[in-house]
Amino acid sequence: MTRGPGGRPGDGFGRPLGREFPQPQVCRHTGRVTDPSINRDRDATRRPRNARPRDGLGRPLAYGSEGVERAPEGTVRTPTNTLAEAHRLFAAGMPFHAHEVLEDAWKAAPPGERELWRGLAQLAVGATHAARGNRSGAVALLDRGRAAVLAYRGTDPHGLDVDAIAAWVGAAVASIDAQVPVNLPPPPLVA
Repeated sequence: MTRGPGGRPGDGFGRPLGREFPQPQVCRHTGRVTDPSINRDRDATRRPRNARPRDGLGRPLAYGSEGVERAPEGTVRTPTNTLAEAHRLFAAGMPFHAHEVLEDAWKAAPPGERELWRGLAQLAVGATHAARGNRSGAVALLDRGRAAVLAYRGTDPHGLDVDAIAAWVGAAVASIDAQVPVNLPPPPLVA
């Protein structure tokens, strides 16, 4: 038996047994022991979700701060609406939030399109890193996103000009090399 303070029976975390302390739980997915005394933000289904407000680049702000409105997670949009909303968010200087919209499309996409949407989301994350001043992260994600999107060359899915997007990445990387942080212009997601 483990012992808590003063030699009394304990819970293995240095706390005495008793109702005043929540007991550790074993996560059914990972097998890790969790500490229920840590109060986490949760959604309506009790899944962990960070409820802290965010700035335009997705950085968490202190509770009670004025943040920007976040796109609701898990929203299913048409490809046209997804591209238009992501473009709007990019143009507003909020590439992190554009990434959230593109990530929803990636999760909901049919298997043959998932890599396209993942690549577009990576472009948004790369632009986020550029705006935050992380040159190496920006270049890595922009290159990864370009490679994923270029796999769709010749198909122009959902009216996207794959070659124009690749050219945008080239110009973005050149501007990042010249200065960081940099707010990149929106990629050509809409005609």
